Order: sequence, then structure tokens, then C-alpha cells
Amino acid sequence: MIQKNNRFWITMALFLSTFVGAISITIVSTSLPSIVGDIHGVSLMNWVFSIFLLTSVITTPIYGKLSDQFGRKKIFLTGLLIFLMGSFFSGISNNMEILIFWRAIQGIGSAAIMPMTYTIISDIYPFNNKSKLIGINGAIWGISLTIAPLLGGVVVDTFNWRWIFFINIPIIILSICIILLFFKEKNFGIKQKIDYLGIIYLSLFLFSIMYVIQLMDSIPNTMNSIYYLIIISLISLVLFIRNEYRTINPLIPMSLFNNKTFIIQNIIILLMSGFVFGLEIYLPMWIQGIMGLSASFSGLAITPISIFWIVGSFFSGWLLSKSSASYVTIIGSIFTIISAVCLILLSINSSIIYFFVISSLCGIGFGLTITNSTVTSQNIVEQDKIGVATSFNSLSRILGQTFIISILEIVMNRQIKIGTLHSNDEITSTKINEFINYKNHLELSKHLLNSLKNILYNSLHEVFVVCLIIVTLVVIINLFDKKIDK
Repeated sequence: MIQKNNRFWITMALFLSTFVGAISITIVSTSLPSIVGDIHGVSLMNWVFSIFLLTSVITTPIYGKLSDQFGRKKIFLTGLLIFLMGSFFSGISNNMEILIFWRAIQGIGSAAIMPMTYTIISDIYPFNNKSKLIGINGAIWGISLTIAPLLGGVVVDTFNWRWIFFINIPIIILSICIILLFFKEKNFGIKQKIDYLGIIYLSLFLFSIMYVIQLMDSIPNTMNSIYYLIIISLISLVLFIRNEYRTINPLIPMSLFNNKTFIIQNIIILLMSGFVFGLEIYLPMWIQGIMGLSASFSGLAITPISIFWIVGSFFSGWLLSKSSASYVTIIGSIFTIISAVCLILLSINSSIIYFFVISSLCGIGFGLTITNSTVTSQNIVEQDKIGVATSFNSLSRILGQTFIISILEIVMNRQIKIGTLHSNDEITSTKINEFINYKNHLELSKHLLNSLKNILYNSLHEVFVVCLIIVTLVVIINLFDKKIDK
């Protein structure tokens, strides 16, 4: 058993790793103009963000299986070292192709962070404390994703774009040192053959799916590519499943999917994670664009999500000890449905107070449902499958965030296009982009400002309708779950 003092330091290392892992996803968004201005390659700049997600998704389930086989400590440290190397070489890259390559390496390292932090927390904490720590870790992830673009802007303005990668280095080195000093893990004696074929098939499937998601916003121009990728993904999925049933040591044991609760909880976290990401992107857009308030206000308005996420996670652990996972999800869904209904009822003149209330309700709902999903996915599998189950849960999160954000982006762009076509004013997408930045409001006439507000309001309203549909699906899917015997 890990000593309490050691447990504290290990937890701090996990939280630090979670912070840098999360900020690395979105910190480049505000830095891309500076990167392109320095090393050029504007046609490839979207890949600086996309390649990180692609490699993260592909390698996430692999880390889980390897940690069950070789131990959490070795695999976590390996991931951190790869992430460290990717961060350093991204920072010294002198052309876009090299930067994209090292961002891919950084993504491979980052993929170890989310599943390993949750798995190690599960290993070192008893059940009654596990959900609290998982909730705090989830809140840190959410806060980091939110502040990363702002942090990236500050770093670029103060130093230069290379420091958005260099700032990871001292934090990761500190985390590695703490893990080496304080994490004393029992030796994992099971050494089995690695499922290389499974890794190849799963990587091909996930790459195809993720690439389809990246191309969705360019339909119909990319329709042919999407057809081919869907065919490749289906073939690779069939081959993967066939291989997993036949191999002695499968990458993802198919027996996990014999458990209805495991399947349902992972679908729920997929949908909820997309909803979380959607709120953290589109609520600030409303506050800055429609209300004309600063980025600081928009950040402040969504801060309750993270605070009440922790509160919800505390209650999640207590409720799980008293009832089943499905009941905890029902309670969490009530909070998220109320908040989603409030979102679509917002008027164009709504006060910022409403956003604090909505964020608080969402935070409680996320704390209950998402924490419950992670803990339940760990508790209903055998000890030797905790790593792979947690990694699959993390994979569901990333896929949900990426897929649902793509859907919301399509809805948003479609509605903006409709709004500009039906507007009597000469409004272009460029004008919309300028308007979303509150600093440009003073340069616009009152008449044009009102027209732009209406277009953005209608677009965000449609986005929030889709968010309500997502939460409703969570409730419906949860109804198929069964009570877990305690």
C-alpha cells in the first residue's frame, strides 16, 4: 500500500501532468498566426492541431493495455518522456513539416497522460476517495483546456511561439522526478506477447475515423475521400475484432463489451465530453460576441463548470456507494438537461448572471455523470483489465470531443451562412469573425452591429439545440442500463 505522504506527491505529479497534457491540445490555437509568420506553411497550419489529436487517439488504448502488462509506472514515465521530447523538438522546429512531425510525437506522449492518471488514482486510492480525485483531475483537465488559448496568447505576446512548447519541459521534468522518487509499484510479473496486429488494425481504424471527422466541415468537396476512409475504417474494424477474438493476449479484450453497463457508460462519456467541449467553446463566443464583454468575463462565466464539477464528483462517489451507476447518471442528467433547456431559452439580451447559473448546473451534472462513468468503467472489470478499461474510457472522451465539436461546427457554419445570405447588409464570414472579437465592436456601426448579433445569436441557438439533443440521448441510452449489484 502506498504511504499517505507518498500518495500526496504522486497525486500532485498526476495533476501537473494533466495540466500540461490538456493545455497542449488547444494552446496552439492562438499561436498559429505567429508560427506561420515565422516558419511559414499556411496551407499546413491546421495539421499542427489535428495531428496531435490523431496520434493521441490512436495510441491511447495501446497505453492502457501495456500498463496492465508492464505496470503503470513504466508506461506513464515512457509517455512523459516521449511528450517531453516532442515538446522540446516542436519548440526548436524551423519549418512547418518538422513542427507537424514533432507535434505528432508530442501527441503520442500525451496519450499516456489521461488514461494513466486515472488508472494510477484508481490503484492508489480506496473506493470512497477515488471518485473525488478523479473528479478533481477531470476539473483540472477542463480548466486547462479553457485557459490554454488565453495562456498561449500571453506567452506569444511576452516571449515567442516557441515557449508554448518550452513551458511544458520544467513541469514534465518535475512530474518525472516525483514519480521516480515516490511511486513504489509492485512488479508486474505477467509478460505476454504484444498484440501487434491488433495495434495496426486499431490504429488504421482510428486514423480513418479521425480523418473523416477532420474532413466533415469541408463536405461536399471532400465526399469522395470520406467514402474511401469509411470503407477503410469498416474493413480495419472487422479485421481488428476478428483478431481480438483469436489472439491470446488481445489489445482490447472483447469480453469488456459483454457488459452492458460498460458499453453504456462509455457511450455516455462520449456524448457528455462533446457537450463539455461545446460549452467551453461556444459560451465564451456568446459572451464576447453578443454581449460584447471581455475574454476575462467569458472565462469567469464558465469557471463554475470546473468548480461545481468537483462538487458533483464528491456526490458521485457517495451516490455510487448507495445505488447503481444508472441512477447516478439519471441525477447528473437532470442537471445537464435543465442547463441545456436554459441555454436554448436565452434571449439576445440575457444577463451574464444566467451564464453563472447555467455553468454551475452543468458543472454538477458533469461531475456526476463523467466521474461516475470513469469510476464505474474501472470497478466493473477485473483487476488485470483496469488499465485497458480506463484507456478505452479516455478514448471515448477524445472521440466524443472531436466528433461532436465537428458536428457543432458544421451546424454553426451552416447557420452563419444562412444568416449572411438572408441579411440585407453586406455581411461576410470575415465580418462575423471580426465581430466575435469584442474589441472590434467599436469600429462597427450600430445597425451593422445589431445585424451581426442576430446572426450569431441564431447560429448559437441552433448549436445549443443540438446540445440539448445530445443530453437527451444520454438520458435515453442510460435507460437501457441495469442496476449493478453492490
